[in-house]
Amino acid sequence: MQTAGWMIALALALAGVPFPALAQSKPDFGANLERFDYPYPVRWFETRAQGEAVRMAYLDVAPTAAANGTTVVLLHGKNFCAATWGETIGDLAARGYRVIAPDQIGFCKSSKPAGFQYSFHALASLTAALLDKAGAGRVVLVGHSTGGVLATRFALLYPKRLSQLVLVNPLGLNDTLAEGVPYTPLDGLRAEEAKTDAGSIKAYQLRNYYHGQWRPAYDRWVAMLAGQYASAEGDTVREAQARLSDMIETQPVAAELSRVAVPVTLLIGQLDKTAFRANTAPEAVRAKVRTVPQAAEAAVKAFPNARLVRLPALGHSPMVEDPKSFHLALAHAIRH
Repeated sequence: MQTAGWMIALALALAGVPFPALAQSKPDFGANLERFDYPYPVRWFETRAQGEAVRMAYLDVAPTAAANGTTVVLLHGKNFCAATWGETIGDLAARGYRVIAPDQIGFCKSSKPAGFQYSFHALASLTAALLDKAGAGRVVLVGHSTGGVLATRFALLYPKRLSQLVLVNPLGLNDTLAEGVPYTPLDGLRAEEAKTDAGSIKAYQLRNYYHGQWRPAYDRWVAMLAGQYASAEGDTVREAQARLSDMIETQPVAAELSRVAVPVTLLIGQLDKTAFRANTAPEAVRAKVRTVPQAAEAAVKAFPNARLVRLPALGHSPMVEDPKSFHLALAHAIRH
């Protein structure tokens, strides 16, 4: 019966059934999304990290047109997974690119080890090891949202491994704590995670990502996240998410942008309202905390070699909101 329930929920999401029906079904996809299908076959990178055996899920898709010899690596954000890149992977493969999209440790189908000390340095190191195993060589690195912080950290640690860096509505371009967002200790983050469900996920994304415009296609991604929390091991997911939020709020890359040695393109949906955890700041302070588009305007001047591409009608997740126009912008960024 449980299996039938999540299959029905997924079918509803794919069919565009209104969100309330989806919320009531409470799909259980498993803490590691064991019962959530990805658009391409999932591969596994097994290694050890901080003394524990861990494994990272990843997609590795060959070109479906004449190969151009370039590999593009796609890094997901906090509320996203490798699966969210599905349409982008198909578009890039059709343009001749090999595409690799990992799930980071702590996220999605990958391991969520208890007590793991999350840092962008650690995640970058694991990603580099995965790319070694995959024989990826020098790559174009694309990072979205939290994946943008990770991609920037990767570029700082391993500049010779990249031909260019593309940041899609990245976090970390400003230090939100320095701008007035109060630090929330881990216990506070755990308490917030205990309240997270499909309704709160949708409300957050509607307000910050999609500028008040919801489409049925977005329900699939809400169900994906909520289906982890709803699992029997939901507390494992909540603990990982709390620790990841601590990582994001305390490890921005804003002060190090001048050291990024590779060419950078910023693809920024201008309607993005994301300012990480600004909602926890006093009302008088919130206006001083820069949103992603505002931070990008200053960041493009801080990078030694960067250009800013504004996507006027899009928000935080342009690859979800308007895949066609986003893919054209991304393809142009990679070619130049």
